[in-house]
Amino acid sequence: MRTYLRERGSFGVKKGCDAGDCGACTVHVDGEPVHSCVYPAVRVDGRSVTTVEGLADAGPDGEASGRLHPVQRKFLEAQGFQCGFCTAGFVMTAAALDEELLADLPRAFKGNLCRCTGYRAIEDAVRGVRHIEEPTADDAVGRNAPAPGGREVVTGTARYTFDLDLDGGTGALSGLLHMKLLRSPHAHARITAVDTRAALRVPGVHAVFTHHDAPDRRFSTAQHEHPEDDPHDTRLLDDTVRHVGQRVAAVVADSEAAAEEGCRRVEVTYEVLPAVLTPEEALLPGAPVVHAREAAELSEAGLSGANVAGEVHGEIGDVERGFAAADAVYEETFRTPRAQHASLETHGAVAYFEGSVPDGPDAPGPRRLVVRTSTQAPYLVRRSLCSLLDLPPEAVRVVAGRVGGAFGGKQEMLVEDVVALAALRTGRPVKLEFTRAEQFHGATTRHPFTVRVKAGARRDGTLTALQLHVVSDTGAYGNHARTVLSHGCVDALALYRCPNKKADGFAVHTHTVPAGAFRGYGLGQVVFALESALDELARRLGVDPLLLRERNVVRPGDALETVVGGVTDLRIGSYGLDACLRKLREVSASTGVDVACGPAGSDGPEAPPGWLVGDGSAVSMIAAAGPGGHFADARVTLTEDGTYELAVGSIESGNGTTTALRQIAAAELGITSARIVVRQADTDVVGHDTGAFGSAGTVVAGEAVLRAARSLARLVRVRAARGDGDGPLTGYGRSAGTPRTVAFNAHWFRVAVDPDSGEIRILRSVHVADAGTVINPMQCRGQVEGGVAQALGVALFEDVRLDGRGAVCTAAFREYRLPAFADVPRTEVYFTPTSDAIGPAGAKSMSESPFNPVAPALANALRAATGVRFTRLPLARDRVWRELSREGPGTPPYGRGNSYG
Repeated sequence: MRTYLRERGSFGVKKGCDAGDCGACTVHVDGEPVHSCVYPAVRVDGRSVTTVEGLADAGPDGEASGRLHPVQRKFLEAQGFQCGFCTAGFVMTAAALDEELLADLPRAFKGNLCRCTGYRAIEDAVRGVRHIEEPTADDAVGRNAPAPGGREVVTGTARYTFDLDLDGGTGALSGLLHMKLLRSPHAHARITAVDTRAALRVPGVHAVFTHHDAPDRRFSTAQHEHPEDDPHDTRLLDDTVRHVGQRVAAVVADSEAAAEEGCRRVEVTYEVLPAVLTPEEALLPGAPVVHAREAAELSEAGLSGANVAGEVHGEIGDVERGFAAADAVYEETFRTPRAQHASLETHGAVAYFEGSVPDGPDAPGPRRLVVRTSTQAPYLVRRSLCSLLDLPPEAVRVVAGRVGGAFGGKQEMLVEDVVALAALRTGRPVKLEFTRAEQFHGATTRHPFTVRVKAGARRDGTLTALQLHVVSDTGAYGNHARTVLSHGCVDALALYRCPNKKADGFAVHTHTVPAGAFRGYGLGQVVFALESALDELARRLGVDPLLLRERNVVRPGDALETVVGGVTDLRIGSYGLDACLRKLREVSASTGVDVACGPAGSDGPEAPPGWLVGDGSAVSMIAAAGPGGHFADARVTLTEDGTYELAVGSIESGNGTTTALRQIAAAELGITSARIVVRQADTDVVGHDTGAFGSAGTVVAGEAVLRAARSLARLVRVRAARGDGDGPLTGYGRSAGTPRTVAFNAHWFRVAVDPDSGEIRILRSVHVADAGTVINPMQCRGQVEGGVAQALGVALFEDVRLDGRGAVCTAAFREYRLPAFADVPRTEVYFTPTSDAIGPAGAKSMSESPFNPVAPALANALRAATGVRFTRLPLARDRVWRELSREGPGTPPYGRGNSYG
């Protein structure tokens, strides 16, 4: 039924999982909520179907069309959404709740998933908690101003990538073709022959593209300001496949069904080759080489192995001398898993043609290619398409609608290249939308890390040496391989003042699904290992773990020692880490809670009888704006009718960038943010924008907006002084993203553990963030809560598992468990009172950083409760039970509820 409804324009009914797992497609049938993706359309014949667009008309108050249903109003007033892709489903579920389910929201929402909010804002919406404040001219920064597009989100009228009249389209979308991809069943093979004749005979199939049709040019799917940051090891379609699920052929047809049948009839002959599925195998002498053609180039670049995609090496001082001077040394290996971004809107794009491109003073040129796509980096995608397909920049336009979640996964070019190729070859618009299974097989994951940590300290807790040996599994391709590795090592070690530091890191190719950018960008993996090791080192010394951190963290005025050379633009623009640590000490000494915290909707934080209880904490630091350069242009125009138009390149994916940018401009201009209309995420809008990734939305685009607004304010003052002119005025701003400030985050947990089952129950969760001046407290809190929830998923149960062939075997949400409403505690969020000297309006980024200290804080609390140090994520119930059964809980002197700090 979902497909039927969307074909008839009900775009509030979202495509999220294909299997009834996520609830984004929820509608009412005779008043009862159902998942329309698995509900046969034939069953609604003669029955009443209500979608979110018609909810107000069907509401209990009989509200007229154009007004809001009470539940929609509550979601708007509480801003119970971020990217908003899941919101229509939650609204429809909430609108049908009776009193019994309203009292048991974990059960009520068991069929709805959200990847962004952490669920607290959703619960607040259902409970009628109002957070939105009307913005004022004298206080535009620091208020809970509403998100632009909020009304559209709660009514289902916000337009995501495919919320267009595609199948019945006219004009540019007339004659739309649908694409499906044939994917490799082998982890490593050479394609020796492809026969497309049977596929082309399928009625409705127009073309089949293979490696014979692809440009003989290599690129990286990763999108960075500097393309040389990543190895160019990918072809649009290749004659060698390097992981199960790699695309082999693209079929375009009049319908998805015809394209799928065409894929089934493409005959491919493979020469199956040996494969390596783990970094340990890949690093062995004589191991099969993942990229044989590039091996010689890698060797010439000085890399130490044919399967090494990138390396990091650096040392400050002399770590061996530092360990010799230590009174205690701790060394251990920690492992983190693959994780899926699981954005509810999958990857997808539609390519079509519009207008003409100037080709000389007066001559019309060829039609311009437009690619509408779910991306974090429209401008970089345009640049990549032009380079790959030999097109001038003026011949390509890239547009993003509202993006339904990203988290780094959409900093890749995974669909735009092949749909652009097909559109250019066929001369017709072409659409490709990943299924949920394809998102697991054909998109990217978080890099699995193996981190060997060695830490030494004197008796008083002063660190003498820190050493990391890191191996990351970058999978079949090197997108983000070196930069993720470098970022993880640099920021993690730079947090601590220690005279002797050393890092050696290797990003290793395997014949597995490629890894890529993911919230935290390598830092979360290394921080899990380092913060766990420091906690254990403190225990060996008999020192309070919080005291050890207080004694060794960087301080105001310190130069940040990055270990790896070449990173010179990091600054401590404001310092709130001391306040973060003080808050952790305060909450660790208390027994109550400021906010009801257990699983959402629970009765309280009490541990069941016989369970083990412990506290744990961790801290982290992250650079705002990623390394390697980040640029943004902005324009603010005062129009003739007195409204203001803000033009930026940044996309909106629930990170709240649009709201923050509007508030920054409003504060500088002395107006309410409601007077500002935003144009964004379109390569026609401004000159350039690197993209909404690397914690750059607020601090880089925000700085450009601040400068543009300041420029416009000067022009307005000049006009007023002259007393003439009434036409539009425009101010321009540009930011180069340097120098970069750093943000600090700290997390603390109190947990209870059942020694008989391994179940972990979070009794209290506290997060403290140094976000500088908080532009929008409600929105920033939501970013923290969403980051904590996502980190808890990775810490407790998320794990992309592979079978013996290297194929993903957790390719659906019912197999890959995401945090649901019942799994996520209500986290107390606190912001330190700082104002950053580098960030615009004193602000810092807060999109990635909340993720990083969560897993180690949880592991440290688990260690305090059980006496067992867990070194591998996720901390799944069966794994915890096995370890406790083997070692026995309560190993003295730290088990059975004893904890420091």
